Amino acid sequence: MEYGILALLPPLLAIILAWWSREVLISLFVGVFIGATIINGFNPLIGFMRTLDTYMVNSLTDSWNIATLLFLLTLAGMVGIISRSGATQAVADYLAKKAKTARKAQVATWFMGLLIFFDDYANTLIVGTTMRSITDKLKISREKLAYIVDCTAAPVTSMALISTWVGYEMGLIQDAFSKLGIEQNIYTTFLQTIPYRFYSVFALLLVLIIALLGKDYGPMYDAEIRARKEGKLLREGATPMASKELTEMKSPDDKRLNWYDAFIPIISVIAITIIGLWYNGGGLEGATIREAFGDADSSIVLLWSSFGGTMIAALLALVKGVLSVEEITDAWLDGAKSLAIASAILTLAWSLGGVIEELGTANYIVNLTKGVVPPFLIPTMMFVLPCIVAFATGTSWGTNAIIMPLAIPMAVKLGAPLTPTIGAVLTGCVFGDHCSPISDTTIMSSTSSAADHIDHVRTQIPYAITAGLVAIIVGFIPAGLGVPAIITLPIGLVILYLTVNTLGKNVNINS
Repeated sequence: MEYGILALLPPLLAIILAWWSREVLISLFVGVFIGATIINGFNPLIGFMRTLDTYMVNSLTDSWNIATLLFLLTLAGMVGIISRSGATQAVADYLAKKAKTARKAQVATWFMGLLIFFDDYANTLIVGTTMRSITDKLKISREKLAYIVDCTAAPVTSMALISTWVGYEMGLIQDAFSKLGIEQNIYTTFLQTIPYRFYSVFALLLVLIIALLGKDYGPMYDAEIRARKEGKLLREGATPMASKELTEMKSPDDKRLNWYDAFIPIISVIAITIIGLWYNGGGLEGATIREAFGDADSSIVLLWSSFGGTMIAALLALVKGVLSVEEITDAWLDGAKSLAIASAILTLAWSLGGVIEELGTANYIVNLTKGVVPPFLIPTMMFVLPCIVAFATGTSWGTNAIIMPLAIPMAVKLGAPLTPTIGAVLTGCVFGDHCSPISDTTIMSSTSSAADHIDHVRTQIPYAITAGLVAIIVGFIPAGLGVPAIITLPIGLVILYLTVNTLGKNVNINS
């Protein structure tokens, strides 16, 4: 059934309502309810029932979704144990001696985001929870931490040579190539698109420039001044995405773990994830590392790693006599409870995704934007289009699956440059994700940083738009005219620097 323009109503209503009210849970529920009502013949009673017994239930019976929720809760529980044992505070105390300025702490957070390249979910949760105590001490706003975490997750993971994204992206390219009879090495094609992922590259560089210059603009400037001058890490009346059980957890005064003990469970999570991806993807059957990472079910592997990290954190606290079994259990439960709001939001976001899929929202947007476009503008169009779809649906992977089968044939038939077009699709969805309040990775960035979710989105959007505009003007339009990325990337870097230097105001009071 065709729903036409009504297909846009649920996601738009959810986004606008969330923006206006700052009540994400209610806004998402209303979006799901409106969509379910439209699907069920505009009967609000049936729509309400289907919201609960179909869309919400289905979102929690999906194996990927439930494994992701268990991973989040378990990893939060691990962080709870680390925090209660005093290891997190020890890390903060140690790094406070090294990273004595807000500038150094932000650069360190950015660098950690680059290191955890294999999965965006693991990236957001590990970087945010590890660095939060340090950035809190140096009076860096939670909004700034969430921004750094969010903008070093999907951009890094989507471009990494080996990650949970690689196989999926290559699979979409391979499918489109096969239908067109194109014989080309897919991994080589994937590598060639990396320099043309202009938004992802510029988003990463923008974070570093802002950190090094100590300047901010837009709502982020207000948030940083509030944090530095008043010591208020959150806006008055804000609702952080992690509860006080975790953010205000107290460790024993007389005994605590050392600073390096905090990294043992985290390193274990990373190691188990890497080995697990290789094993789950068929490493024992002879698959290469790249093939194994691409074929693995990352949600299951992350579940293994979070439980493994939890057990190691518990054993450390127990063996070193810092916490008793009862205290370990309480700490784990406190950590898991801290994600109650985030879990509810993710459930409703997935439910909205189910409604959106049934309404055909993404296909409607694609058909709406079809038209006669000059070949040199195809890369730009294929950057903007997935951005719109990802913003409305909150999913990068779903957007890639919808747009890639359209983008590659269009580029081939119209004689547009193919590599920049593919790169545009793969980075356009990241741009849309960064601007969308219903994106799962954006929600998780708010969660791990214990930031108010709408405040995070509101402060991040000006920076995302900055990187997006530079990507279009300096990147995709010249790329459509045949200008190589090796020329446009340095120009983009200079423009980003000048933009921050011109628009930004200094917020580093003591550095």
